[in-house]
Amino acid sequence: MLRLTNVGFGYPNGATPLRDISFSLEPGSLTFLTGPSGSGKSTLLQLCYGREKPSCGQVIVLGSDLARAGDGTLSKLRQRIGTIFQNPQFAGHLSVFDNVALPLRLAGHKAAEYAKDVHELVTWAGLGPKVHEPATSLSAGEKQRLAVARAVAAKPDLLLADEPLSGLDDDAGSRMMRLLLNIHRFGTTVLIASRVRHETAKAADRELRLLEGCISETESSR
Repeated sequence: MLRLTNVGFGYPNGATPLRDISFSLEPGSLTFLTGPSGSGKSTLLQLCYGREKPSCGQVIVLGSDLARAGDGTLSKLRQRIGTIFQNPQFAGHLSVFDNVALPLRLAGHKAAEYAKDVHELVTWAGLGPKVHEPATSLSAGEKQRLAVARAVAAKPDLLLADEPLSGLDDDAGSRMMRLLLNIHRFGTTVLIASRVRHETAKAADRELRLLEGCISETESSR
């Protein structure tokens, strides 16, 4: 599903937050990428999505080398990848329903084909009473749940979640993690970047620890 081989990333100023990163994710796996703030977790997820290109090494996603993929290939790949990045952006003038449906609409699907599924997804995310309200009216926790619903609307093969619990209290964080675990149970490969593995995520297959630009691995004890 995802393979990084000897990947490094550096900035023009000479800083190298990532060095010799190698790991792979099997289909249907749940993996935590942990490490302190500033360790490069967000950069690594950006590499996996093709927003950044590695200084060296190879990033293979769904069988394609992202460094060599053209715009058309990247566009098709991203239709199969759900993302929850920090500070998610929404079309503020659109309703909760329309924001969740947006990836499907952009992919060419008709409203009659996805309306029922989107309503169910909004309800599943705990936003049913606000389905017709604008995204700007939501609280921070509700926006995080909206980001999850939008990310999985197109039933992605791979989900990249960057600090999805950031800014949430314990109750909201636990609810968010349950949503992500449900996504995994339906077969999506999930990679979660977080400072620590959440206590509810005992089902995680692996923990990849990012520290000083390098990866170490902890296998699940389950």
